[in-house]
Parts: sequence; structure tokens; C-alpha cells
Amino acid sequence: MAEPTPEKPSQEEEGPPKTPFDNPYFLPVMLWLFTAWFGWDAWIVPMEEHLDFNRYGFFVVLALALWFTWKAVQEKRADAERDPTP
Repeated sequence: MAEPTPEKPSQEEEGPPKTPFDNPYFLPVMLWLFTAWFGWDAWIVPMEEHLDFNRYGFFVVLALALWFTWKAVQEKRADAERDPTP
């Protein structure tokens, strides 16, 4: 006797509905925006009162943006390999 194939769980069975904060690209986008902000205040229109803060902050947030962007891309690729349906 053949076993019935398991059906894909419905949205109710998967848990609560997803929010924009669940997207793996949310944090990298926010970090890239902060990087642009620090860069603007550091070199384009320098704020003399906070120049060192903006220049150091630019490189710190740039490193974080690169790291979390790489991790988000890896996560999306792993999700695509695990579930090829859109």
C-alpha cells in the first residue's frame, strides 16, 4: 500500500505571517544606508564637530555592511537550494 505524500503545510501551520524584518536583506540595507550617511558627513559635506566620529564610523559600518550582505546572500542561496519553488 502506497504511503500518502505529505502536503506542504499551510500558512497557518508554518507560524505567524512574515514581516519585512524577517527578510535577510533588511539589516544589510540599513547598514548600507548608515554607511552612506557616515560617508556623506565625513567627506562630501564634512561636519567639523564630528569629523573623526564620522570617518571611523564609516569604516566600522562599512565592514559590518559587507559582512551582513555576504551572510544574507549565503542565506538566500541556501534557501533557494533547499526549496527550488518560488
